[in-house]
Amino acid sequence: MTTLKFCSNISWLFTELPEFSQRAQAAARAGFQAVEAAWLYDSDPGELRKVTEQIGLEVALINTPPGDLKNGDLGLGAVPGREQDFRQGLALAINFAKTLDCKRIHLMAGRVPAGLQRSAILVDMEATFVQNLRYAADVLAKEGILGLIEPINTRVTDPQYFLDSPHQAAEILQKVDRPNIKLQMDVYHWQIMDGNLTQNIQKYFPLIGHVQIAQVPDRHEPDSPGEVNFPYLFNLLEKLGYQGYVGCEYRPMGSTEAGLDWLRKYWEGKNNRLPVSPRVMQRHLL
Repeated sequence: MTTLKFCSNISWLFTELPEFSQRAQAAARAGFQAVEAAWLYDSDPGELRKVTEQIGLEVALINTPPGDLKNGDLGLGAVPGREQDFRQGLALAINFAKTLDCKRIHLMAGRVPAGLQRSAILVDMEATFVQNLRYAADVLAKEGILGLIEPINTRVTDPQYFLDSPHQAAEILQKVDRPNIKLQMDVYHWQIMDGNLTQNIQKYFPLIGHVQIAQVPDRHEPDSPGEVNFPYLFNLLEKLGYQGYVGCEYRPMGSTEAGLDWLRKYWEGKNNRLPVSPRVMQRHLL
């Protein structure tokens, strides 16, 4: 079985520190092998790259720009009429990813436009998303970057988000038919929308390019009270041979460091199966 690699989402963890570069350093000290973030576009990617190189930390994932958050955007990939904005955002994301040596970009689908019913625009949004994803696949292939699409639950987090289930995402990936566009599995969203995690993970495992975790329903640490048995899911991913990162995208109940007992216990259970890179091993032993 493989040993899972964990990635700190520094948009959610170590927010006690104001700068992304400081959060990356804190993540390394805590033993994380990589970091990911939602939107870094107000920061200097060169500074973050300098820090991550110094401490031997990988930047595993960034998102495409959300668009105009103040006017209700949350991604543009599936929004009809915003194709040019999506392409501009993709170009910006690629520039940041290249600076950061980041090999994965979450291509955000976006919301059902205000004032419209999902059922009335569903077909148009899907067609737009497929077209944009094919364009993105061709551009990303030239840079050696993997594109990802993530279902976000519409029951709790965002009722207007277009892509909301792994089943819908799998159908879209089939239509896109590009090997460098994969599925981003966030356990929090999958559990809320569909449950049946074992069967869904096994069914869609060949499509999965990245994993994220948080407990349900409160989106705290994996060992906080909730519905999901994470030791079981970690074991399932190991048995399936998952090789990618497991992104920690949750709200710490207290300080980030105080809430990492679950991660330390996972590593302790692996004994000598930790990564062998000297800098990574040193971080594990802190």
